Amino acid sequence: MAEVELAVRRPQRADAARNFDALLAAAREAFGEKGTEASLEDIAKRAGVGIGTLYRNFPTRKDLFQAVYVEEVNQLSRTAAATTDLPPWDALVTWLERFVGYIATKRAIVEALSQESEMFRACRITMHQAGEPLLTRAQEAGEVRRDVSFDDLLRMVAGLTAATFIDDDQRSRVLAFALDGLRVH
Repeated sequence: MAEVELAVRRPQRADAARNFDALLAAAREAFGEKGTEASLEDIAKRAGVGIGTLYRNFPTRKDLFQAVYVEEVNQLSRTAAATTDLPPWDALVTWLERFVGYIATKRAIVEALSQESEMFRACRITMHQAGEPLLTRAQEAGEVRRDVSFDDLLRMVAGLTAATFIDDDQRSRVLAFALDGLRVH
């Protein structure tokens, strides 16, 4: 399983590592809700740490954006690796459901970062290495249409997530409708 390296160093001590992870989770949530204008003070508060702890781990706002983005891509990779025991269709759907969460965070962060950076290229490669084999496996099992490319799939899900939904249940239903169009019936 390939993962992208974080630009900031993850702490080794258990308590510091917990704070680091809590900050990433809080930032992901805040960026998903409020975009890149989410307050760093709010992120620290959500994580249950002081602002000094946030700055010790992420000296700049850009460092925090990059760390959240990279962690999202690495989670996609981990999700793909964790699906190996699932039937091909279930593995693909599990990964795509996680991809929907990634898209929401990506939209908030991508506007603040250069999409041409080495970090973005590494993330794109990691995402393809994680998800493309899942699509291929589902196609080889005869469960997904052969005329669907991985790029088609990513654009479909990205397009769906661009819409505003009443709630998470509605978003899940709409994704299910789209996924049903991929299946071989």
